[in-house]
Amino acid sequence: MQNTERTGPPLTAGERETLRAYLDFHRATLALKCEGLDDEELRRQASPPSTLSLLGLVRHMAEVERQWFRRTIGGADVPHLWSDERDFQAAYDAADATRAEAFAAWEAEVEHSRAVEAAAESLEVTVYVPRWEQEASLRLVMLHMINEYARHNGHADFLREAVDGTVGV
Repeated sequence: MQNTERTGPPLTAGERETLRAYLDFHRATLALKCEGLDDEELRRQASPPSTLSLLGLVRHMAEVERQWFRRTIGGADVPHLWSDERDFQAAYDAADATRAEAFAAWEAEVEHSRAVEAAAESLEVTVYVPRWEQEASLRLVMLHMINEYARHNGHADFLREAVDGTVGV
């Protein structure tokens, strides 16, 4: 497996470039938290009674990328990756998952997300979000994704430490 590169966001870039860079920084952080672990370690539920695992987080973030960029911003009618019932929680069940399967799905969704974002005319592009019953901008979606990754990377910190004692990245 390759070593993941993580680059800090630019200190003087424009808004869109900064948002892209922060989002990629957090994507790389999740990948780094999983580096060097085998399938069993990635599936380990390290904080009972929670069933959360690093592999479950990767699968969940694939679903989240798919939802916000492909479905919401891009308007694509694509099914959930791990649920026929549109259940986002199903992605967390990594009992039979593998690194190869989870990371292939996540990396594919990240590439789709990047393409959807790059194709958008501006951060002011808005779409209707049925769950919120309001319009939301690409800017808000990108900020939401940064927040989503940051929150789950905090979970990943604890999960990784419980698996093998590794802290930091």
